[in-house]
Amino acid sequence: MSKDLTKKAAEMLLQGATLLSEPCPYCKGVRVMKDGHALCISCGREPEKKEIPKVDQSQIKSALSETLEKKLVELSKELEEEKDHTKQQDILNSINSLLEAMDKIKNKQ
Repeated sequence: MSKDLTKKAAEMLLQGATLLSEPCPYCKGVRVMKDGHALCISCGREPEKKEIPKVDQSQIKSALSETLEKKLVELSKELEEEKDHTKQQDILNSINSLLEAMDKIKNKQ
């Protein structure tokens, strides 16, 4: 542990930084964090910053819409063949939920 790192960590703590409970991923040393900046008191390294890949929302909505439409077809066939009124009501409730979900997806596109 260098004196420069100790001094920097002490300054950070005086400015409101906090000690992290998770150890440094490289040397298992103690880390201090302030404003999203983590500093290891032992080695001075920071965790690697990884970019989070962006997700294409339109593809997700399209795939979800397709899945919901398939389920709607399945439930429609099931409703057509069902004789028990209680089970018919359950199927109708499921169909209604699917239609509401499909409507929400279409309104957000």
